[in-house]
Amino acid sequence: MAEDRMQLQRFELKYRVKEEITALAIRDFISSYLEVDEFGATLPNYSYPVHSVYLDSPRLRLYWDTINGSKNRYKLRLRYYERRPEAPVYFEIKRRMNNIISKQRGGVRREAVDELLSGRLPEPAHLVSRDPKHLGGVQNFLRLMNTLEARPRTHVAYWREAWLSPHDNAVRVTLDREVRTEIEPAAWLSTQMHHPVYVFGRDIILELKFTNRFPDWFGDLVRHFGLMQCGAAKYVEGISRLGVDQVAHGFALEATG
Repeated sequence: MAEDRMQLQRFELKYRVKEEITALAIRDFISSYLEVDEFGATLPNYSYPVHSVYLDSPRLRLYWDTINGSKNRYKLRLRYYERRPEAPVYFEIKRRMNNIISKQRGGVRREAVDELLSGRLPEPAHLVSRDPKHLGGVQNFLRLMNTLEARPRTHVAYWREAWLSPHDNAVRVTLDREVRTEIEPAAWLSTQMHHPVYVFGRDIILELKFTNRFPDWFGDLVRHFGLMQCGAAKYVEGISRLGVDQVAHGFALEATG
């Protein structure tokens, strides 16, 4: 399994980029400081697919925590990148504590996902790694899921172009294109969508992520392109587009695979 270079704790600033030509100029700018992520280096537009199934309570508590600006909030999601039977599915908790983002996750074998979501306790055979962090991540995910009585609500997908510092994981920049969502009341874990809604239209979501000091060149980037920081929570904005009642009641097409 490839090394997991996810930043476990970081600061995160988001911007909406209106035009692809601006996004390409931003790519040229950041390429002077960062290296393109190995997963996208050989792909068109340096971008790899990202898929997430978000879980929430019957009353969408996690959605409303974000809408109401709760200081210490979190999201539960299943993240995956492809549909191959041997490809892992990550049970992920994304927390926001004031201005700091932290993540915890564990990789699960695809064939074990339904068992775990139905209440089965995780076992080593369910996981893709024997690293205790994976088991701890899945255990915490399931504890929160059961406390909330959470189940799958939406599927969010997009193309991610990622750049990162060559010697450590202290700085990371991503550009997410074609962010789309649809209601998904079960963990189908498909890479296809039936009738997706484009959450931000044609806008590209730029995220500047850093673990320690705000890099000086981030400030240069923001000033040079006249960027304005904004909120761009994909799950939350997606529900606003789909309709709160529709998502809460799972009004979706039947799964076709």
